[in-house]
Amino acid sequence: MNVPAPSAHDSLSVRMPLIARLIGKAMTLGYRLARKDRYDDFRVERIKGMSFLVTPSVFNPKVPRTGEFLASLLDANLVGRNHEVLDMGTGSGVCAVFAARHAARVVAVDINPAAVRCAGINALLNGVESKIDARQGDLFAPVRGERFDFILFNPPFLRGIPQDDKAWRSADVGERFAAGLRAHLKPGGSALVVLSTFGDARHFLQEFSKQDLGISALAERRFVNERLIVFRIVPFESQTQA
Repeated sequence: MNVPAPSAHDSLSVRMPLIARLIGKAMTLGYRLARKDRYDDFRVERIKGMSFLVTPSVFNPKVPRTGEFLASLLDANLVGRNHEVLDMGTGSGVCAVFAARHAARVVAVDINPAAVRCAGINALLNGVESKIDARQGDLFAPVRGERFDFILFNPPFLRGIPQDDKAWRSADVGERFAAGLRAHLKPGGSALVVLSTFGDARHFLQEFSKQDLGISALAERRFVNERLIVFRIVPFESQTQA
């Protein structure tokens, strides 16, 4: 069921009791302090029975929980065997690997060269290297002229000028992703974007609305200090055809 843009915005406005908000702030502070040793080191993470190597400077899919959540949805009911998938901002490649178990082809893109190498390693470790094409570049630049059935995106949530934290912070990713999305979707195609109350999720939804893109909530997960929602983004003409 499609969610109009204002309702989608409201779905990310979580009203929690004071005690829950205080606990959430404490957990967020601890999370920020603790994540560095899982961001600048080699780690092996287990997600749904599969192993993923996370190398230094690469976004860890388990630390902010968003990558693991989005990957967990990518089953045969959602991803068809003939589908071509773009995993934008692939990081460790977790979503690319889960999609490749069902899709015909996956292109995994990341601006971080270390992430591109890491995604390639994890494709090999999980036996789907023949289906995954890992490319380095900024947003849609590495796939100019290509179209996909699914585009997956776990974006940087925080607004601002990034330093060494492009996986977390960006000044204009929301605008540029929304503006380029339609040109890279096949007829009937859609994007799955995971957003969090931790960052400026409203901005992404507003940008999708500006580009005349339909927004519907596909899945949701709640935590004490955060709420995650995976949105399906579809051009309005595709919704009409469907």
